[in-house]
Amino acid sequence: MSDRKKSKYNIGDTVVITMYGTVGKITDVKWLDGMYVYEVNKSEGLYMESSLQMLSEYEGEVLEKEHIDIEYKYFFGDLVQVKGYGSDLFKIIGFRTEIWRYKEDAWEDVIYELSRINDAEWLEAGEEELTLVADAESADAFIKKLGLLYLINKKEKLTERKESKEQKGNTFRRAEKELLSSLKEKRLLIDGLLDIYNDYRILYEMFHDEEYKHIMRVIVRKLKQIVNNDGKSMV
Repeated sequence: MSDRKKSKYNIGDTVVITMYGTVGKITDVKWLDGMYVYEVNKSEGLYMESSLQMLSEYEGEVLEKEHIDIEYKYFFGDLVQVKGYGSDLFKIIGFRTEIWRYKEDAWEDVIYELSRINDAEWLEAGEEELTLVADAESADAFIKKLGLLYLINKKEKLTERKESKEQKGNTFRRAEKELLSSLKEKRLLIDGLLDIYNDYRILYEMFHDEEYKHIMRVIVRKLKQIVNNDGKSMV
């Protein structure tokens, strides 16, 4: 033990790994087979003294740490559509960045984790596959409007089935009153329909999806029906 020479580097010294040109700190010193070996930056590898040099003495080119700024286009809670999934709506529940580095090329991929609104199906998609429908702050309000539209479409189908069987004015009027009472007031229903119509008009102008145009026609037909059938009560 007394014949062991003193190590050239000590814990905390800043050194350069000469074969790579990278800078690190000595985090451990070990004595193996009659020589000192060094741990750098708590890595699993060990380096001999001949492969290290003090940073203050190194004259070669040093590779500096890379600083990467990732600009995320979407965030938690945003409501989006995904290429290849039609008009289905997804909410962003997570995202990660994959960093790729090769000798002559480099890039970063942002991968988003999504949950489909109607059935909670999980999906991954790249940034270029997504289109923003509503940001996180307005996503819940947008989804509630879709829920209102679902009730209206459900009522439309119920009405068509009843009218195709027979004219039951009193029965239909009772069913209509039950639905309208759940929306509290007819005026609120009209306001809600107009809000939904405007939302789908914007979506149609953005994506030119015929499904949006069909929904707009359904809303217009429903508004006409309310005005024509209950015009006096709406005044």
